[in-house]
Amino acid sequence: MNKMMKWMMAAILICGASVFTACSSNDDNPTTPDFNLSEMIIGKWMPAGLDGKPVLTDKKAVYTFVSATKAYMSVSTNPQQGEETVWNDQKELDVAISGNTMILTNQSDEHTTMVEEFCFTAISGSEFTANHKLTVKVDGSVVLSNEGVIRFEKTTADYTEPILGLWECTGLTGIETYNDANARLEFMADGTYRYYRKEEGGQWQAVSTREFQDYFVDGTLLATRWKNQSEEELREWWEIASLADGQMQWTALRQNTDGSTIQQTMTWTKVE
Repeated sequence: MNKMMKWMMAAILICGASVFTACSSNDDNPTTPDFNLSEMIIGKWMPAGLDGKPVLTDKKAVYTFVSATKAYMSVSTNPQQGEETVWNDQKELDVAISGNTMILTNQSDEHTTMVEEFCFTAISGSEFTANHKLTVKVDGSVVLSNEGVIRFEKTTADYTEPILGLWECTGLTGIETYNDANARLEFMADGTYRYYRKEEGGQWQAVSTREFQDYFVDGTLLATRWKNQSEEELREWWEIASLADGQMQWTALRQNTDGSTIQQTMTWTKVE
């Protein structure tokens, strides 16, 4: 049951809770174009818009379709916002495509099944829009159902290898979160990282009070989590806007306490 709750929250996080017009025949326009989904869907996709509004960076996930029958999803939810804690790097999903409808299924345990139905209205090599419905069943009974109109953007970026190594922050704009300009991060190949602070004498020292420091990067989405001793776990989300020639830029769409949004950026230089 705990797994079911986590997946429910992860899906709500991505899909919201609004109403849409389900896949059905349209009497005024009975001809539905064939989008060739089995081929067009292959690749990595991230939600960019929900019911006409941009998706916040900390609400994003990455869907990687490797075939017409299999996909993987990477997602991190926010325990500080009262959500169930989910940390999944490449969670396997079953895919079924029929016409312009795609169904993703995840059997999280022997009792719980999560089903996402996408009824495509448009798809290109860079984005798609679809009417989306999420259904969660426990022992065959529906315990959650929500619907919305969602837009995804495709990414071809793969920063798994380029992000490895030691990076120093050289710029920060927007609201300050957990990272600031006095920081170095060292990303390791095993999915952990080290956090360094500059001492008064100018020496960089690794922070030793953390019980763990994990990250994953999938497409352009970078998610981190860490826990200081005797404190709650913390998380952060960024999108990698660019990474080349020893320079890296992160961006994030954040929400202010008044509900307005602000764009945040961080720039990093690789330490050789």
